[in-house]
Amino acid sequence: MASGSKKAGNAAEIDRLALAFAKEPGSKVFIPLAEEYGKAGMWEEAVAILEDGLKKYPGFITAMVALGRAYEQLNQPIKAKAILEEAIKLSPDNLRAHRTLAKLYAAQGANEAAIRSCNVILSIHPHDQEALSLRVGLDVPTAHGAAQSPGPGSGQLHEKAAKRANLDSARIRVDGRPSVLDGATPTMKDEVNGLLSSVSGSVERSVPTSGCTVQASRKTRSSTIARLEQWLNLVQTRRRNPQASSRFHS
Repeated sequence: MASGSKKAGNAAEIDRLALAFAKEPGSKVFIPLAEEYGKAGMWEEAVAILEDGLKKYPGFITAMVALGRAYEQLNQPIKAKAILEEAIKLSPDNLRAHRTLAKLYAAQGANEAAIRSCNVILSIHPHDQEALSLRVGLDVPTAHGAAQSPGPGSGQLHEKAAKRANLDSARIRVDGRPSVLDGATPTMKDEVNGLLSSVSGSVERSVPTSGCTVQASRKTRSSTIARLEQWLNLVQTRRRNPQASSRFHS
């Protein structure tokens, strides 16, 4: 009954919006009408009205992103990618565009591009589960930029990617956006950011040629990351219990 009532309500809304659009064909009411078409699974109708609307309003980001998603739903990835890439040129931080692009890139095996779109989402919403899951599921790039094929140990690679995603999301926001370190003391934030810089610096440096040096470098990074994870756990403890100690060292 609930499903039937929802469909009836959706049909009534489509009729109302279609009538309004017929009265004012040059209005932007085509956007909510296209959204209702999408909810009803009428993607061809959504594409048709969005394409017509963009002829009247070229560069209208909302319509471009909606059209990209409609193309994706109709299994037209080339058209979807083209319009969405045009959209993010005009609006680089458009999350809806990046969500669809990330899926399209991943489906095409363009992992680096998919990761870039995920990173845009995570830079604004560090805990976005969809973006985190998608990024962790992608192959981890090698030092030369090529993607490693799944094989023995691929689970460990994905686990490392997940940890890196958590470390990335731990960075302090200087623009007032939320961080997983909200609730930490200023000293904790300074120390954690220092560790993050240390980890990033060790990754970006050239790989040593000596086997002993490589082993020592890996051991240092592992120790640093383990300490950082311990402090992040302390932050979460402080959130749950404000009276908990804020000391870092055991």
